[in-house]
Amino acid sequence: MNLDNIILITDADGTLLTDDKSILETDRAAIRGLIENGGLFTVATGRGVALTRGLADDLNLEIPAVIFNGAAVYDFKREVFLWQSNLPKTAGEYIKLVQKRFPSVGIEILRGDEIYVISTNWIEEKHLELGATKPVRCDFGDVPQDGWIKVLFVDEPETTDKIIGFLNRQGIGDVHMVRSAPWFYEVLPSGVNKGTGFKKLLEILNIKDKYVVAAGDFMNDLEMIQAADLGVAVANAEEIVKKQSDLIVCDNNSGAMREIIEYLKRIN
Repeated sequence: MNLDNIILITDADGTLLTDDKSILETDRAAIRGLIENGGLFTVATGRGVALTRGLADDLNLEIPAVIFNGAAVYDFKREVFLWQSNLPKTAGEYIKLVQKRFPSVGIEILRGDEIYVISTNWIEEKHLELGATKPVRCDFGDVPQDGWIKVLFVDEPETTDKIIGFLNRQGIGDVHMVRSAPWFYEVLPSGVNKGTGFKKLLEILNIKDKYVVAAGDFMNDLEMIQAADLGVAVANAEEIVKKQSDLIVCDNNSGAMREIIEYLKRIN
């Protein structure tokens, strides 16, 4: 079956990956079949270069990925940024506000392929285990002050709720902030999300006539799902994501990629 009119882009954690951060063999086989029949496949993730590299190598991604929740497009074959958007200098002031008000919070500053950890907690340490690259652990003043792509706040869901409320009350308007998991709150360049990142990827690849399929589970996937020709939510997705999707498939532990690709075969 010819699937060369399709490009499938999927969120990683909670969608492509199971709860134990693996890829089911049934999903792996389905992805391989999509590619062998002419389709294109890649990921759009909140992870940066370091935490996405292992996944990209495992999948042998032939086309670039959208990383940093849409703030960059990166080619893992050539190890090069094809496009990126940077945070304004004011992001440093927001870090100081949060760190003073919530001393328990873990904080990452992501710059290129580097991760600077200026404060940590047990959730942050578990998160860092996903990557092979060692983070730079340092004080805020030791982080280079240019080229920031993303700031990540990490804490218990209840504390993350409070961080979101606190930042919302500050009247901040020059960055985009999004919750990407119950324990993650991210500061991104203004106007950036996975939807804009995916459009940038299509522009870079000069893709104009593909049937675009996007899959996800959380609020940070919403714009990408809305922008696709076929927006897909997994069964474990947030209700608002399901409501905005064209198709709901099984959960991330039960073969979501296989189900999506089987559906595409039926309608193609």
